[in-house]
Parts: sequence; structure tokens; C-alpha cells
Amino acid sequence: MTLVQLEYIVALDAVKHFAKAAGQCHISQPSLSMQVQKLEEELATQIFIRTNPVTTTEAGKVIVEQAKKILAEAALMQQLIQQQKNIVGGSLRIGIIPTLAPYMLPQFLQNFITKYPQVRLSIHELTTEQIILQLKNGSLDAGILATPLNIVELKEDFLFNEEFVAYVSKKEKLFNKKYILADDIDVRSMWLLEEGHCLRNQVMNLCALQKDASIEKHFDYAAGSIETLKRFVDKNGGITLLPEMATFDMTTAQKNMLRYFKTPAPVREISLVTLKTFSKTMLISILKQCIISNLPNEIGKKKKVEVVPV
Repeated sequence: MTLVQLEYIVALDAVKHFAKAAGQCHISQPSLSMQVQKLEEELATQIFIRTNPVTTTEAGKVIVEQAKKILAEAALMQQLIQQQKNIVGGSLRIGIIPTLAPYMLPQFLQNFITKYPQVRLSIHELTTEQIILQLKNGSLDAGILATPLNIVELKEDFLFNEEFVAYVSKKEKLFNKKYILADDIDVRSMWLLEEGHCLRNQVMNLCALQKDASIEKHFDYAAGSIETLKRFVDKNGGITLLPEMATFDMTTAQKNMLRYFKTPAPVREISLVTLKTFSKTMLISILKQCIISNLPNEIGKKKKVEVVPV
């Protein structure tokens, strides 16, 4: 029995497909199949039923869970050795939501790469649902996303609060107000992101749209990105709600279209999320420190805030 074999069965259990598991482990499918079979023979136990998708047997589920624990302990041993040698190295697979990635990554990424050249980062833009799934199946090490998620298996490490800001066309009555409340917004004039984005859910929660399903019939177009939302307001009028970081690179004319909420400001809470059993605690710690130390000064200044549910 080897650690490599344990990695293979954990990957196969997660993706339920030999070719996909082989790709995730960066080996050929025949090699992975052979190693899985060798482990089954050594344990005299069938771990997988070769169906499509692959099925993990009841005995196999017990073996896979134990394999995860062994791999976590092995990773911890490597981490302890690196700490003794004052070496920061290894790899991190990170998922980040699309409404955060283009604004947050440039703030810290280059600094992290320069400071920790022996750490390999693999970053993917994914929806909240995809990040949660891939954290659970081991495809990701960490996620950067809006919280709280209230999922038992996951640990949420708070990073910052990001204020919501209204982006208002000059054609709207709301444009004449300096500070606004959620109740001031005419939801029939709003542009929203398409379904699958947690930002959409938070905007709907903030404006209480979920209480009246008929209101949403007014939205006959759902945008795929924050930049599209801004352009729709610029060209077609209406209102949209933006996270604070999406406003930093605006022109002066665009910034004049921003309207801030009265205190307590509605915010989305952003956290670094891992499995509670995740072992690369040192890497997560330095990643968190690097993110926070490179945040724009404007972020998180307001003390009285209200976190909008995801």
C-alpha cells in the first residue's frame, strides 16, 4: 500500500470516472486502473464497482475515508518539516467567485507569487455551488467566496466586508438622492446577474425580491458579469447593485452615478473557506495574511454594517 494508491482511490471516489480521475492525478488511465486493482488485491476487498459512473462499495467507502485521514496526516508531516526548515512551499488549488476574481486577484496575486515563489497556485473562477462541491470532493483546497454558508464540513476564515453600492442612471429618480435605503429602489428598473451567481441571491435578499416572485418577471435579461451590468445602466438606464471593489476603476462620470446606502451599510462577507479537516494550515495562513495586507484602504472602513445573506 502506498500514499499514491490512496490518492488515486480518493480521486476516483470523488469524480466517479477512471479517465477523469487519471487526468486529475496527471497519469494515464491504465496506470491508475492498475494501481487501484493492486490495492484491492492487497486488501482482498473490492473498493469500486466498474460501472458508469463508478460506484464505491460499502467497504470501499470506509477505505476511502481512512485514506483521506492518512493523506491528511502525511501532508501535515510535510508541512511540519517545511516549518522546521523555514520553507514555504507546496501547492494550493483555489476557487474564487467570478464577481470577486477580476477585482480582488490583482490586489494580492503578484505580491504572493513574488514573496512565495515555491508555492504553486492554481486558481479557477467558479460559482459558489461549484466551489462547495469541489471542496467536498477534494478537487479544490480552498475557496474565496461570500459567506456565511453554514455548512458543517466547512471552515470559514473571515477576510473582509465589501459594501454594496447602487449604480444609478441619471434617468432614475433615485439619482437625485445622496444616500439611499433598500426600500428606495424601484426593483422594476433593476438589472441582475444571471442565476447561479451568489451576488444575484444577495441583491434579491437585500431588495426582498424573493417575497414577490411576480416582480422578477420584469427582468427579461440577466447579465453574465458585473461589467455587463454597468454597461446596461450606462446605455439603457436603470439601476444595478455593485460590490465595492467593482467601483474602484470607474471614470469620474461613472463614480458620479454611485449612490451609497445609509448606515448600517449592506455588505457581503468574504471569507477563505476550507474543509475543517484540511491540513495545509500554514499555506492558508500566509494566503490569508497576504490577501488582507494587500486590500485597498477603502475596504472594510465602515463599522456599522449589515451582512446580506447569500
